[in-house]
Amino acid sequence: MISFEDKDNNLTLVYVSEMQSISWVDRKINAEGSVTFNRTFTVTKADLIKSETNDEEVRRFLIGSTDKNYRKIRKAILGLRHDLLISTPIPLRKETFVAQKNISIFRHIDNLVSEQIAIGGDRDNAIPEEEFRRLLKGFPTSTELVKYTDARIAGVLREYLETMTDAEERLLSYMKRRQNMEPILRDKKNLPLQAANELELEKYIFVRDQLEEILENPLSFNETYWQKLVADLFLLIFPQYIAVLEGVSVKEYYSNPAKATHRKFDLVLVNANGCIDIIEIKKPFGNSLVSNSTYRDNYIPRRELSGSIMQAEKYLFYLNKGGREIEKEITSKYTSQLPKGLEVKIANPKAIILNGRDNNLSQEQKFDLEFIRRKYSNIVDILSYDDLLRRLDNLIEILRKRSGT
Repeated sequence: MISFEDKDNNLTLVYVSEMQSISWVDRKINAEGSVTFNRTFTVTKADLIKSETNDEEVRRFLIGSTDKNYRKIRKAILGLRHDLLISTPIPLRKETFVAQKNISIFRHIDNLVSEQIAIGGDRDNAIPEEEFRRLLKGFPTSTELVKYTDARIAGVLREYLETMTDAEERLLSYMKRRQNMEPILRDKKNLPLQAANELELEKYIFVRDQLEEILENPLSFNETYWQKLVADLFLLIFPQYIAVLEGVSVKEYYSNPAKATHRKFDLVLVNANGCIDIIEIKKPFGNSLVSNSTYRDNYIPRRELSGSIMQAEKYLFYLNKGGREIEKEITSKYTSQLPKGLEVKIANPKAIILNGRDNNLSQEQKFDLEFIRRKYSNIVDILSYDDLLRRLDNLIEILRKRSGT
């Protein structure tokens, strides 16, 4: 069992052996110079504190220091690149550091950042205590890890094998029923229009079901496949776009006037007149839209959203400055993916950012998110995946009324 003690500005890790004699710790340290607990805490013989109580089943190790603001845990203890800072009022438990299956929480965080990790307190770059607790609560359990593994395997199989999703099977079943009804439909006045409405209805039901299915396990798809899959569904939801072009590269001379810099757009949308817009499709990871805490009584854009907006604005700048030259390059390169004779046009293009879920936001967060959207609406449309689902639900309801179903 592991616990922690704050005393005389020192932070101590206390290990109590429950299932076996503590002697294994002594043997390990004497033989190898160090011992690791729960695949997370590595302490050495120099860290060992001489016992003052003669308790043979307890070992104490000095792992850091404390002051009125922060506990500082030495980086070598946790295998980090920097010393770890945890605000003094935050209680320390083993679960603060170790997830299920003895996964080191801070080592995972350290792999994703390049600066010192600070939890709580008043440092500018500190992770707020509330956010850290939410992170701990959301850390995957062993059952979730198994489900994720299954979902990831299913995603790979779906990419490379001809397996059908539930939504695809339902659409195929409907199409078979329609084929059986064709002779009847042709004999009845005005029914072709009703049949067209029903086909359109089934299309949107299919898109909604497909979108809901992939949103259940977004981690099971790699980034490229996710973008392509969602982009194809996006064309069905917004029929003004007739094509999506992948990996469009343009030259710009503003970041380095001495030579051309190639900028690559992941996805470019083309409408029926040839005018293009760009779309940034991000995988939905929790709340990636607005902050969970307020700044001067306002919920502000998350860093990921702010970065996407900045990137989109630069892409639009490059397109507008490139003008006719870029139009010709894109038309020539992607002519096989466009209708015959259609030329790409750059006419005040906009950007669409598809990112995150808003179904778990409070009313106050949604209210401030709408302010953010309107602020950038002249150049960027910010959509959540729940926006798409709501649009589909509304289309489905209208089409059901038209078809009388």
